[in-house]
Amino acid sequence: MLGTVVNSIAIIVGGTIGTLLKVGIPERFKNIVMQGVALSVMIIGISSGLQFNNLMVAIVSLVIGGVIGEALDIEGYLNKLGDVLQKKLSKDNSSTISKGFVTASLVYCIGAMAIVGSLKDGLSGDHSILFAKSVLDGISSIIFASTFGIGVVFSAISVFLYQGSISLGASFLQGLLTKPVIDDMTAVGGVLIFAISLNMLEIKNIKVGNLLPAIFIPIFYQILLNMIKGF
Repeated sequence: MLGTVVNSIAIIVGGTIGTLLKVGIPERFKNIVMQGVALSVMIIGISSGLQFNNLMVAIVSLVIGGVIGEALDIEGYLNKLGDVLQKKLSKDNSSTISKGFVTASLVYCIGAMAIVGSLKDGLSGDHSILFAKSVLDGISSIIFASTFGIGVVFSAISVFLYQGSISLGASFLQGLLTKPVIDDMTAVGGVLIFAISLNMLEIKNIKVGNLLPAIFIPIFYQILLNMIKGF
């Protein structure tokens, strides 16, 4: 869990610095910075999305995961939590606290580093991947918070719960997480990261939160394969 704790602290520190910087940055500079960040997120998503082992598994995972996420309305719960934070911290209806919390939570929780790093943290005590992720998240949280505000800081809670849960459950997943499974999980995560960039650029409003279960569908596909081989 050490890697997750460090990661969460890095986001809090970076988000706090960015929130303090937000006050003195003109709106036009915030806009161009956010566009630059969104394009960078898009490139990360594309590169990760092409790392699939089985394209059909990735496609089916997005479909099934989307149906599950829509039924659970994960995005709705994330938005409600963000709105609660916004009401508590700001009386300005145009505040971006909620958007900052949701966007940062999704960006930091989706991707190979969050999943693989948490697994290694839990299985072998190897914190190196999450330490590297902490540096990246800390820097990006400064940029996010300088545009969205303090909501980015609270995304550290999402990261702690998400990555911590994976680390604690790593021993149960060890036998299932072969390289092909991790590759397909990475590819699905890459597609979701790309979708986040479209939301940030306001090209299309995609319910990325409702697609989150798709990341874990390749694990269930592997379980199904193991069962078939067992017969």
